[in-house]
Amino acid sequence: MTEEMNNEMAEVKDFSVGEIVTGTVTKVEEKQAYVNVGYKMDGIIPISELSSLHVEKVSDVLNEGDEVELQVIKLTDEELVLSKRAVAAEKAWDDLSEKHENSETFEAEVADVVKGGLVVDLGVRGFIPASLVERHYVEDFSDYKGKTLRVKVVEMDKEKNKLILSQRAVLDEEAAEKKRETLNQLNAGDVLEGTVQRLTDFGAFVDIGGVDGLVHISQMAHHHVDTPSEVVNEGDVVKVKVLGVDPDNERISLSIKDTLPGPWEALEGKFQHGDVVEGTVKRLVSFGAFVEIAPGVEGLVHISQIANRHIGTPGEVLKEGESVKAKVLDVNVTERRISLSIRALEEEKEAKADKAAKNEYQKEDDHSGFSLGDMIGDQLKKYKK
Repeated sequence: MTEEMNNEMAEVKDFSVGEIVTGTVTKVEEKQAYVNVGYKMDGIIPISELSSLHVEKVSDVLNEGDEVELQVIKLTDEELVLSKRAVAAEKAWDDLSEKHENSETFEAEVADVVKGGLVVDLGVRGFIPASLVERHYVEDFSDYKGKTLRVKVVEMDKEKNKLILSQRAVLDEEAAEKKRETLNQLNAGDVLEGTVQRLTDFGAFVDIGGVDGLVHISQMAHHHVDTPSEVVNEGDVVKVKVLGVDPDNERISLSIKDTLPGPWEALEGKFQHGDVVEGTVKRLVSFGAFVEIAPGVEGLVHISQIANRHIGTPGEVLKEGESVKAKVLDVNVTERRISLSIRALEEEKEAKADKAAKNEYQKEDDHSGFSLGDMIGDQLKKYKK
């Protein structure tokens, strides 16, 4: 054996399966690439060993002259098979394991949209289930391809090649932090704007900066409210006053009512003496009846002003819930007092009826052709004769 042959054999590297090698791409075909790694023959990288994701053609990933780090996955006298995917995966699992342990947030670009969620390439195939993409429901993910998301590892199993990621975990964490900040900054008495998030039978939840506060149905308006939808709708921007804050239980009590002018303040100049108003009998008491003539405003019809005849109790004439008309006798906004009279309207009605009857009688008398004056005139004529 010559010295030249010995030198050539010495230069040929000896590899083993699993070893990491570095080589230069010498040829690119549609389904495989050839790489010079210093072995007696060029190694082959099958298209399936290029990436953790599906690759259409090798040229999408490699070009001639590229230097790549590879792992030997098969070695015989006739063939050397290498994997780019295996090297990337090994590094990725180590990196992802550390991120998972530290609950680290990192970025990942969406490589594909598949049934049930999104796929990313982190050296290994990562999957983001649809329910873990956003905090809200997303009907169509088609425009997410190519987007960069901030994610956390929520589940990983190297042996099963399973990697589950979540962007929602990041968003939930940020929302919780914002909520804590808001709770610490709020004080009873603060007045601020919020957005109505949802309605319930007992009130409305309003977002006031990353945290929802409850406006109880009793705090929605100065007047009685049967359902919150009478006052607000989801999405409405409303002004609210903070009634109380409980940071430990993350509860905030709010009021819309306290930001609105009181019913009596809004009444200024609306009713005057002599006005006829219509209202609903709210309460009957021994001395009269309270009639609501505006939201949150009740006037008193004293028992002496209920009817134009003597009555023993208001219940003889009125019923709670009944709609009635009354005349305003007196208005005192400062003392929040309005005096009303049903009797006055009845008397006016009777007076009008009497006047109408008298007028009608007069008309009939005029049309009869005979009057008292005529009789007296006839008698005087007799005396003159």
